[in-house]
Amino acid sequence: MSPFPGLDRVLAVIGRTRHKMVAIELEEAVKRGNSFLEVRLDFLAKAVDFKRMLPHKKCPWVATLRRPQDGGRWPGKEDDRQAVLRQAIVSGFDWVDLETDIADKIRRFGAVKRIISYHNMTETPANLVEIYEKMLEQDGDVYKIAVMANTAADIERILKIQKSAPKPTVAFGMGEIGIPTRYTSLKFGAPWIYAAFNKERGIAPGLPSVDDFKTTYPVRSINAETEIFGVIGDPVGHSYSPVLHNHMYLRTKTNAIYLPFRVPVGTLPEMVKAFEAVPVSGYSVTIPHKQAAAELAGESEAFVKLSGAANTLVRRPNSSFFAANTDYSAAVESLKAHLIAQSTEGEDAPQINQLAVLILGAGGVARAIAHALHREGANLTIVARTDEKSSKLAEEVHCKFLDWHGRHNVYYDVVINCTPVGMHPKIDESPFHRSAMHSGKIVFDTVYTPETTLLLREAKGSGCQIITGVDMFVRQAARQFELFTDKIPDVAKMREIMRKALSPITKQLEDEATQAGEA
Repeated sequence: MSPFPGLDRVLAVIGRTRHKMVAIELEEAVKRGNSFLEVRLDFLAKAVDFKRMLPHKKCPWVATLRRPQDGGRWPGKEDDRQAVLRQAIVSGFDWVDLETDIADKIRRFGAVKRIISYHNMTETPANLVEIYEKMLEQDGDVYKIAVMANTAADIERILKIQKSAPKPTVAFGMGEIGIPTRYTSLKFGAPWIYAAFNKERGIAPGLPSVDDFKTTYPVRSINAETEIFGVIGDPVGHSYSPVLHNHMYLRTKTNAIYLPFRVPVGTLPEMVKAFEAVPVSGYSVTIPHKQAAAELAGESEAFVKLSGAANTLVRRPNSSFFAANTDYSAAVESLKAHLIAQSTEGEDAPQINQLAVLILGAGGVARAIAHALHREGANLTIVARTDEKSSKLAEEVHCKFLDWHGRHNVYYDVVINCTPVGMHPKIDESPFHRSAMHSGKIVFDTVYTPETTLLLREAKGSGCQIITGVDMFVRQAARQFELFTDKIPDVAKMREIMRKALSPITKQLEDEATQAGEA
């Protein structure tokens, strides 16, 4: 049974080219618990045949026939399109979606309700408020604004409309940058959220799928009091933080939702300011914003000031942010736990100050780990693709640094990958050649998607001990959860959630290995 039951606030979109497939998905959608469906008539390759579809009607339907300039596929003349929309209205649909420029040409009929919509597939126009105000003068039951979000200013305009809407409105930004606004619209009174029934269909940029709501995002529980948290990064779509945090909110009965925030490099202050309109109560921070997050905060814990990198921002009552870094403690705890687990019975585990550690990378996570291990007394060497960054970090932690090409000629007891090399979907890459891996050494990869990266597979094959990124990821997320909610999480349960979430990627790796003759 799904941990996030109930799809009553979801308008599931069905778009297929063949009537037969439309019929199949209409039936299947209802079987899976969907109770409100949008039928994208513009996806059909042949003329719309209402008689073939209507026998499959088992819940309210919305008729939509979208033009290419509005993100649709209708290939014909505009007069013909409007004629089909009128036919849909009289044939038995419960709702019809009408673009604002034609809404006055098609009159209300019977009990059929009307969505007045505006789409812009390239931008969020500066006069969006003016466009919306004119829409409100039209005869509609719900008003829809769907515009491409590219900047912080776009986000501000979209949120302003949704928060102050005098009539039922669904306003959101399309594309990755706009994804959070799809969910926050529910917090501010939107009657529903759009989702693709079949996630394989390319219906609209940034459109979530119904499956996302069943596994990751509990949209049914979003209300005016729901706290918003999220992960900031670029890219951010690969992150499993939403799965982990949202499941923990559910388990602890916390009224919150955790979302992905794609923030292009160099725009962190503007984006954070734009989302103050929500407001967002806290952020996890990943590549490439950890140093910018540390600079943004009004208050920071001592380790953030020392390392210059933050992976957590928590909103204070005065609206400023407190910056923390949970990477450093998670990395040290993961390494210490491994050393204890691998120690021979009756002997003390090696201490970190007895180890030579090679750190690959000089970004935010590398900075946190380097400072943490320096504090523990480890003998460090830093290598990164950018000499300037690696030399600066090496100077801070009083260790040596080498050119990236010299990484295979360094003595080490432990090598820690702090680069994104090997991260899904580029799972066939490794930052360290197997020829430099030696039996008994420890290879620690901070990448967690997939859990067993190519680096770790090759390390294990060379007789090395391995530490996966999942352990560190769960430990740092547990501390973030505590900072966000003031609740102590069940770390073992978090680890179980992560392994289940990662299992599809693990299966993909196993299948590929079998095909390559490695299994």
